[in-house]
Amino acid sequence: MKHLRITVLGSGTSSGVPIIGCDCPVCRSENPRNKRLRSSALLETDKINILIDTPPDLRQQCLRYKVRQVDAVLYTHEHADHILGCDDLRSFNFLQGCSIPAYGNERTVSWLQTIFAYFTNPIQRGGGVPKVEFHVVREPFDVCGVRVVPIPVWHGKLEVYGYRIGPFAYVNDCNYIPPESMEALRGLEVLILDALRIQPHSTHFNLEQAVETARELKVPRVFFTHLTHDIEHEAISRELPQGMRLAYDGLVIDV
Repeated sequence: MKHLRITVLGSGTSSGVPIIGCDCPVCRSENPRNKRLRSSALLETDKINILIDTPPDLRQQCLRYKVRQVDAVLYTHEHADHILGCDDLRSFNFLQGCSIPAYGNERTVSWLQTIFAYFTNPIQRGGGVPKVEFHVVREPFDVCGVRVVPIPVWHGKLEVYGYRIGPFAYVNDCNYIPPESMEALRGLEVLILDALRIQPHSTHFNLEQAVETARELKVPRVFFTHLTHDIEHEAISRELPQGMRLAYDGLVIDV
């Protein structure tokens, strides 16, 4: 893999920003970097395009950022804000004329197969049924020659996956990274990391915890994602240590 380009399709938490019914300054902000769709990312290698998660905003994200090819999907976990756009993969089935492999841990794949049971058991004839092949993964695996390493982390009481591809890793929805996973994240050039809000949270890193984790890993470029309306882009950006930035919708990172 000679080159990797990451596009942050969404940098927001489960409710997105602005939040329905909220009149706080961030939700009313005109700054486009304070407007956040649900978290996901597109990884473009010199061989394939890999999508991380399929949030409810996936159609909007793909139209906005002109995504026309998805060769595989990596699922971090089964929460609604990370999976409910899965049906929109059928547009890529139509474009590409083939099924799309999707990867996750055993629990996540089980939930996907339950929620989207009509993928394999259509309730009616006709119409477009997505063609997605779900795969349970525990160890590093290859996608069209691209090596993908699942990184187990904890999201409250749930073990979920981050993913590492070469010198890049995406670690979302976590409040604890076990020592063996920290070791698997050594030597990165770029890290996208969960940093939900300013105040502590029971299932996510807050900003202070994310900064400390980034410092421990000594990654040269770190981008914080899954941000709620606690985070005003310009004000918080001014306070971050060197090499650390807030992600935003449409951010492009070249590795």
